[in-house]
Amino acid sequence: MGMTLKDNCKYAMLVPTSMGLRVTPDNGQPVHSSDTFHLQATSAETNVASISSFLGLPVKVLTAFVKDSPFALFIKSNLRSRGMDFEGPEVPQGGPWGFRHQINVADSGFGARGPRVWNDRAGEVGRTLDASDFDLDRIFKEEGVQIVHLSGLIAALSPKTSQFCLEIARKAKESGSVISFDLNYRASFWAGREEELGGVFREIASLADILVGNEEDFQLCLGIEGPEAGGRDIASKIEAFKEMIGRVKTEYPSTQVFATTLRQVEDAGTHNWGAIMLEGETWHVVEPRPIHVLDRIGGGDGFVGGLLYAVLKGWDPVKWIQFGWACGALATTFLTDYAQPADEEQVWSVWNGNARVKR
Repeated sequence: MGMTLKDNCKYAMLVPTSMGLRVTPDNGQPVHSSDTFHLQATSAETNVASISSFLGLPVKVLTAFVKDSPFALFIKSNLRSRGMDFEGPEVPQGGPWGFRHQINVADSGFGARGPRVWNDRAGEVGRTLDASDFDLDRIFKEEGVQIVHLSGLIAALSPKTSQFCLEIARKAKESGSVISFDLNYRASFWAGREEELGGVFREIASLADILVGNEEDFQLCLGIEGPEAGGRDIASKIEAFKEMIGRVKTEYPSTQVFATTLRQVEDAGTHNWGAIMLEGETWHVVEPRPIHVLDRIGGGDGFVGGLLYAVLKGWDPVKWIQFGWACGALATTFLTDYAQPADEEQVWSVWNGNARVKR
């Protein structure tokens, strides 16, 4: 059935986010055993938007920076290298114990040793994001945005960012932008804030055209009754997801697309990767199949980014889930936590299982 997008927009996609740093050891080694690390600029929301920006669509990032920080300069340089526009306040550090950009410390794992991630978010400047930092009328009414992608990570980051995401969702809906919302439940973000965040997430979900999340996300973020107990094989998981989405669709009838990924971990480097999507009344399923994994972090973001790119291109819905699956699989072949597709052909080669050399 497709999805109607606004015309004459400056930006194909907009993402609000808190930018940070990702630190990873060389050669898949554990953090505690390493003395050589790679530094990356990162955020879940820009991971999603990178699919569109690398494939040539205009993307805008709304974020906050620590004024005069060399890491803020590093992040800005990285966003430019991805072809992304950005804007946001320059927040004074406030001394050595003031604000900073969050740090994500992660290894890739190897074989039987799974990857480990340690989040260090004290003093995170992104927690200060406020709608008053931005001219939302200019962004949505003058510049124009086709798709706004929101994540539960930024929506739950702080009371300020929760309201920030709510105001963006309201403005996006008012201006006719399509809204995508990846629920991304994190227990540590929700602790002691369940009632507050439940209200915020339910309102954003009520405005969303596309909702992404696994069974736990829908239960814990939106209070949806979970599926009946059953087997944990893939067929059972697919049926359980379908059953639960029926209830979600009743609660959120204006949402057009529901989607999630399916992952079975054989070892750190071999996963069975699949996806499921309800578009209108039509289910689309990619049965899990083996992929080889260099670094698993960002695979889910790649899936969402690929799906949204396919929507932006106006493709038939059956290609949305295919391109999303392939972008997620592609992301796991990069040491960055975002995919950097060279072109559409490279993504479709992943979908088709064609890893032959291209000369």
